[in-house]
Amino acid sequence: MPSLYIGHGAPPLLDDALWTSQLSAWARDVPRPTAVLIVSAHWESAPVSLSATAAATPLVYDFGGFAQRYHEMTYRTPDASALARRVAAAMPRHEPVHQHPSRGLDHGAWVPLTVMYPEADIPVLQLSLPTHDPVRLMELGRRLRPLREEGVLVIGSGFLTHGLPFLRDFRVDAPAPGWSTDFDAWASEALARGDVDELAGYASRAPGLPYAHPTVEHLSPLFVTLGTAAAPDAAPDQRIDGFWMGLSKRSFQVA
Repeated sequence: MPSLYIGHGAPPLLDDALWTSQLSAWARDVPRPTAVLIVSAHWESAPVSLSATAAATPLVYDFGGFAQRYHEMTYRTPDASALARRVAAAMPRHEPVHQHPSRGLDHGAWVPLTVMYPEADIPVLQLSLPTHDPVRLMELGRRLRPLREEGVLVIGSGFLTHGLPFLRDFRVDAPAPGWSTDFDAWASEALARGDVDELAGYASRAPGLPYAHPTVEHLSPLFVTLGTAAAPDAAPDQRIDGFWMGLSKRSFQVA
């Protein structure tokens, strides 16, 4: 299996015909996974933690200001206990994995997966973000790499730019601010070179960073995805680009 980094979008993503068609087509190009392990920007917790594994895991409606129908959506996936045991076994003994028996899937997980696998017939497990250190996150991805050989689709779910406090036009087709286009171009060029060191040094190298990522949780899942790559310095396949409400939805997969 490849591993993916995707821009997950807020629930209104589900009404965006272009973006949903892009995600759907991408999912059809990927071999059908035996299970999905997803790291979302919306669950920051250390030590490494896993979501509930029982069938029909509940959803977390971690958003506000949207239509009530989004709070009533369901995504009833199969039991993911086997994947949870496999993930726990992949972690070092000195870093125990915490199991949250009641923690559901947040919108960074269920919104894109609703588009990609609408039948909800694939086990899904969510993994927390235990740190924002790119080196540690890539090491986490490296530990998860063997899961790819077992048919598990590993997904980092974030947003390549996420400067919500600095947006002034909230239309879906709003022009992208300069800080968003500058950061997107920098990341795209680094990805095209397979320059992991450049990406990991974003704090001092990325243009527009304070605006593109006033907090970095939507960028951090990218490093988990990069860590799962068989050849870390290989250029990822950039599958989606463009902007949504001025934010970069650039998404890619690694082999």
